[in-house]
Amino acid sequence: MNDTTVARLAAAVKRYGSLTALDGVDLAVKRGELLALLGPNGAGKSTSISLLLGLIRPDAGRAELFGLDPQRIEARRRIGVMLQSANLPPTLRVGELLRLTMSYYPEPRGFDETAALAGIGDLLLRPYGKLSGGQQRRVQFALAMCGRPELLFLDEPTVGMDIDARQKLWAAMRTLVAEGCAVVLTTHYLEEAEALAQRVVVLGQGRVLSEGSVDDLRKRVALTRIRCVSDLDADAVARWPDVASAARENGHLRIATARAETVVRRLLDADPALSELEVQRAGLAEAFTELTRETAAEQEAA
Repeated sequence: MNDTTVARLAAAVKRYGSLTALDGVDLAVKRGELLALLGPNGAGKSTSISLLLGLIRPDAGRAELFGLDPQRIEARRRIGVMLQSANLPPTLRVGELLRLTMSYYPEPRGFDETAALAGIGDLLLRPYGKLSGGQQRRVQFALAMCGRPELLFLDEPTVGMDIDARQKLWAAMRTLVAEGCAVVLTTHYLEEAEALAQRVVVLGQGRVLSEGSVDDLRKRVALTRIRCVSDLDADAVARWPDVASAARENGHLRIATARAETVVRRLLDADPALSELEVQRAGLAEAFTELTRETAAEQEAA
C-alpha cells in the first residue's frame, strides 16, 4: 500500500443473494483528504464503508485499512466512525459519554478541545436521550473524532441538523483535514460535497461512475445554463443550433447549451431589451443527476 493511502477497496464485490451491492469497486483514500462518496440509495455507499470497517467481508476482491485487514485491532485503533445510527446509553450525560469514549484511546484529544470543536459545550451536562436528533449527531461526531483518528468515516453526518449546526460541523471537518486526518464522507447533500471535498466518487448500481475533483465531475456534464428575462419564444429558441433545451419558467427564459458564448450573442442580437442575464456552469447536483441518468439508461439498454 502506498504511504499516502490509508484505506483501499480493490475489485471489491459484495452480494446479498441475487443482489450485487458492489460490483468490482476500486477505491483509495489518501492521507489528509476529504473524499465524498455520492450516489442514490442502494448505490453501494454504506456497503463500501462497511467493507472498509471490517463489519462485512467482500465476496471477491479485498479491503484494507492502513495496509492491514480491517478487522485487525491495530488498524481499527487508528480510525473514528460516525454511522447513520448509534445506540448510546440514553441516561448517560454527554460529558460522561465523551470521557468514557476518550478513555479507550492512548492519546485522545483534550476534553474541552473536543467539545468546542464538535460544538457540544452547552450539552455536556444533559442526558444523551433528552437531546434532539441534530444534537445527538453532534455528540456522535465528538465521540468519533475524540481519539485523534488518522481516518474518520462520516456516514450522512449532518442529517437532522439545522443550517448553523451543519456549518459548524463543516468547519470542524476542515480543521481535521488540515491536521492531516483523512475523512470519508457519504452525504445526500450535494452542496456539502461541493463545499468540502477534495475528491468525489460517484457510485451507482454498485459501480464507480465517476472519480475526481468537483470540477472534474462538473465537466462530465458539458451543458451550461442560461437564464434571462426575454420576450423571445421559448419553442423558437429551442430550435436554434447549439441549444439543447429552452423553456419558460417563473417569467424567465431558461436555456441549456454546450456553447454558451454563441447562444448568448444570438440572444442579445435577437432581443436588445433582454435583461437579468445569468450564465452558470453545471453544478454538482446536475452532474450527479446526469451521471445517474446515464447509468439507468445503460441498464435499460442492456
